[in-house]
Amino acid sequence: MNEKAWKKHWFWKRYFKHDDEQDYMCYHGVYLASVTKSGCLTVHDFDNLHNPDLKEDEAKQLLHISTCQQLDVIRWNRANQDEVACTSTKSSEVHIFDIGYISSEPVEVLRKRPTITVHGCSVHKGLSDIAFSSCDNARLLASDMNGVINVWDRRVSNLPCLELTSDSNSTLNSIKLSEDNEIIFGASKQGKVYMWDLRGGRSSTAFQNHKEGHYSPLSSVKLAHELEKIWSLKAQSNIVSKEIHSIDIDPSSPHQLAFHLDDGWSGVLDIHKLQVTHIHCPPPPWLDEFNDLANVSYLRKPCWLPIYSVYIVGSSSSNGLHLLDFYPDRSSPCHVDYNGEDLMRSEEPVSQHKQNKFLSLSEGVTACAAHPQNGTVVAGTK
Repeated sequence: MNEKAWKKHWFWKRYFKHDDEQDYMCYHGVYLASVTKSGCLTVHDFDNLHNPDLKEDEAKQLLHISTCQQLDVIRWNRANQDEVACTSTKSSEVHIFDIGYISSEPVEVLRKRPTITVHGCSVHKGLSDIAFSSCDNARLLASDMNGVINVWDRRVSNLPCLELTSDSNSTLNSIKLSEDNEIIFGASKQGKVYMWDLRGGRSSTAFQNHKEGHYSPLSSVKLAHELEKIWSLKAQSNIVSKEIHSIDIDPSSPHQLAFHLDDGWSGVLDIHKLQVTHIHCPPPPWLDEFNDLANVSYLRKPCWLPIYSVYIVGSSSSNGLHLLDFYPDRSSPCHVDYNGEDLMRSEEPVSQHKQNKFLSLSEGVTACAAHPQNGTVVAGTK
């Protein structure tokens, strides 16, 4: 295919991970971009995905690039929607492609500073997730396998200008920027949620000083400690620290940070109060001996619907999707202070009562994404 510019419609930017090859996918207008563990970067016309009879056909892909290296995550640049960034847990680099033109070469490569051991050897730690600022085209953040978020100012250097450090050397599986782009949240393999102030905790000029620096978290929350405060949950379950697979901010209630744990539990952390307000505890995966995902280690990637505070997550114990009502008050059946008697006395029609739902599918779901306008859900399976 010859190089050419594409006409785009800027209404959809979402991603999901298809775990069979650790694929990540993200939406850009009517196009779907994806990367695979085998190193393929592809762009599809999303409208073709509505055809149930559509077979995988490379000729119908708008773009297909083989990078010859593992790719694990992909994100659109929220401030420049011509750009998409890819990285891998096996690489210390972020490759940025301009998908407005067909090219097999990245337009820019950002590199992580190597870690120097006591023996003087350089150790390159891979990168696990990416976040773009929505208001600053030059700012990109990527978490690594050593508990650090690297922050680049692309106007200055292809090396990080800041390193946001944690109190652990474990992997940060997932990162998320706040709505105002001032706070970055990181979820660790050891069950902690960290928060860093990108202004340095003093002023909004910390990012603009362009001097290499290290910033400690503004705050951190051990989810297991917060879950122990829910007396009804502690009475039924042995609360232990669990790996956090994913975090995501509710688009309709930005104070709600959803989390998803490796045992299939999902919940909400109120980032104003730093308290767990919602929790959903499905059966453990090992109860279903026919579940093809039960004994497979992978990071599940849920998503929010654009309205109504509904959280969509692939089940860890059966084939299908949980549609979880995480509405931010006591009427939610997942709220820690939920009272069913209050709901029965409410004046709402029974049909409008909030409830969780389960959508059964033919395969186990590894990740999902939702259209930010009409709520159409796309699920990726093993």
